[in-house]
Amino acid sequence: MLSNRRVFLKQISTLLAGSGAVAALPLDSFATAKKPFFEISLAEWSLHKALFSNKITNLDFPAVSKKEFGISVVEYVNQFFKDKANDTNYLNELMKRVNDNGVKNHLIMIDGEGGLAETDDAKRLKSVENHYKWVDAAKYLGCSTIRVNSYGTGSAEDVQKAAIDGLGRLGEYGQKVGINIIVENHGSYSSNGKWLAGVMKNVNKKNVGTLPDFGNFCIKRENGKCAEEYDRYLGVEELMPYAKGASAKTYDFDENGNCIETDYYRVLKIIKKSKFKGYIGIEYEGSNLDEYEGIRKTKALLEKVGNAV
Repeated sequence: MLSNRRVFLKQISTLLAGSGAVAALPLDSFATAKKPFFEISLAEWSLHKALFSNKITNLDFPAVSKKEFGISVVEYVNQFFKDKANDTNYLNELMKRVNDNGVKNHLIMIDGEGGLAETDDAKRLKSVENHYKWVDAAKYLGCSTIRVNSYGTGSAEDVQKAAIDGLGRLGEYGQKVGINIIVENHGSYSSNGKWLAGVMKNVNKKNVGTLPDFGNFCIKRENGKCAEEYDRYLGVEELMPYAKGASAKTYDFDENGNCIETDYYRVLKIIKKSKFKGYIGIEYEGSNLDEYEGIRKTKALLEKVGNAV
């Protein structure tokens, strides 16, 4: 088989040499490219500047993802269709855009509906109920998951106890319709990998998990800056046993296209070792590049490192 392949490549090279194309087409280009162990999705927050400035709308997102970046799996942010969770006309139009562009809806990131780890029982239960409509919207849109926040006020122990209760209750609701409830490391206690892994262990539901974000490990902020940061590699490792997705955060890149803040070779090796096979969503948040260019660079980085590890 190997000798036949060599003969084939030699014949192709001879043919191309006559047209002067051989210099542009190395023999390796005929080999089947290695596929990364994960699939790439696009988080809508990567385009938040364009969305907030009304250059594009949430309805445009599926087409932009596919046509501009060649990404067929999308992750919405509820901020960009905040009042539309129960609007079937709107959701039908969104689905039309999705289907017209051959796109798959993966998840909705939920913000602004309250903390699922509030230590005040009434606040926590209200937050749980606030999320029901987004579970239903996710189901309607063909998503598999919603991303929620497990924040609350109090001691680490008390907030963890509240998070176990709040996520457990929402998990039960999601279970009825087949929707996953996942928590991102999103500041304060949730950015402590050990703390959040402890929450997951105690919730102990198949549809409740994590969304490890490569860059959201700031536990404490002072004067607008991170005053205490959890080790991101340790955090990812601790959260991967419960992961139903991952968030590829980027801000800046060096001259070789590598992320300055995070060693992608190191973090993707951790993810691969965990046997993860799902979606890694691009979430570019930098300001030195145009959002579109930042997304393209993040995609190229994921493909490069994903093929290498």
